[in-house]
Amino acid sequence: MSDQTGSAGASAKTPPKTPLWEVFIRSRNGMAHRHAGSVHAADAEMALQAARDVYTRRGEGLSIWVVPSSAISASDPDDRDMLFEPATTKIYRHPTFYDLPEEVENM
Repeated sequence: MSDQTGSAGASAKTPPKTPLWEVFIRSRNGMAHRHAGSVHAADAEMALQAARDVYTRRGEGLSIWVVPSSAISASDPDDRDMLFEPATTKIYRHPTFYDLPEEVENM
């Protein structure tokens, strides 16, 4: 009779998972940090080193933030109507009632 569990052998072959970190880079003083991408790393220090190696190879960064992806809360795209629909009924929030001077071409 064969062993029906099979899970112990399968788990030994899978590589250990490292947490996913989101990388934010500030390019210059006075600018906000912008999301650059993601890296897998065991801890924050290794995530910073990986982010530096991957996203700032050309010296474009001034500072780097790494945040565990598990610490980020995000809305579901399916909830878009519930979250953003109320803004369309409040027309006073849109600057459509102002007369723009002709000198202003784009606003």
